[in-house]
Amino acid sequence: MSIVSAFLVHGSPLPYLRPDNPPWSRLAAGYRAAGRALVSSRPDTILIYSTQWVAVLDELWQARPALSGTHVDENWYEFGDLDYDIRIDQPVVEACVEGSKQLGISSKPVDYDQFPIDTGTIVANGYLNNRGSVPLVIAANNMYHSWDETYRIAAMAAQTADRLGRRVAVVGVGGLSGTIFRHDIDVREDGIASPSDDEWNKRMLTALERGDVQAARDMVPEYAESARVDMGFKHFAWVMGALDGRFHGARIHAYGAVYGSGAAVVEFRH
Repeated sequence: MSIVSAFLVHGSPLPYLRPDNPPWSRLAAGYRAAGRALVSSRPDTILIYSTQWVAVLDELWQARPALSGTHVDENWYEFGDLDYDIRIDQPVVEACVEGSKQLGISSKPVDYDQFPIDTGTIVANGYLNNRGSVPLVIAANNMYHSWDETYRIAAMAAQTADRLGRRVAVVGVGGLSGTIFRHDIDVREDGIASPSDDEWNKRMLTALERGDVQAARDMVPEYAESARVDMGFKHFAWVMGALDGRFHGARIHAYGAVYGSGAAVVEFRH
């Protein structure tokens, strides 16, 4: 398949809105480096899955041709607003809706004016596609889909885009360890909430970096439970499905904390 680049990235708005804060500046710099890598891979479309676009009944796909506006994050609104301007690859979306149904997964397109775009998608698009020159295929995170179902949906989406002649960049948007500080902190001293979370995150990132696919996949259930990983690490399932379960290693552009939780910017070699 014509997968030209693949990334696992966090969806927090904090480094995006406050890149001057030292603990977050590394994440911002890493995201910018990943953006340069994506652009240099010259994709025709970006397949993106964000844990923050939550669906409960069907697998939803964003189908409106153009989306623009200002988003206020529901948790971090005091740090500023998020502007977005996104184009959608409608032919691929339409084919993915049908492809999902062929997998036995109920699926629907979403085409409403001012439909709320989630923070993770906006942040990822802002860093990786900041000129808005590449159209997106945006898939929702269905709360009830398993890791394996997410994997199969991503595989179908990548195959569909390939069949339509697209050079594809794949992006899974979500966090690592999920424990955040429940009290006010000095953001200049942000760090991973616990040594255990930090250790788990580093174990997973090391497996990705080494290209140890089997170790990474085997680790997912215990990692997700022990470190309270964002949505069971289904954003990794999205990347793995699109890559047909194979990669040769990864570059960790950045790893750090966003108010205690773990965040990383990872570029896969495939």
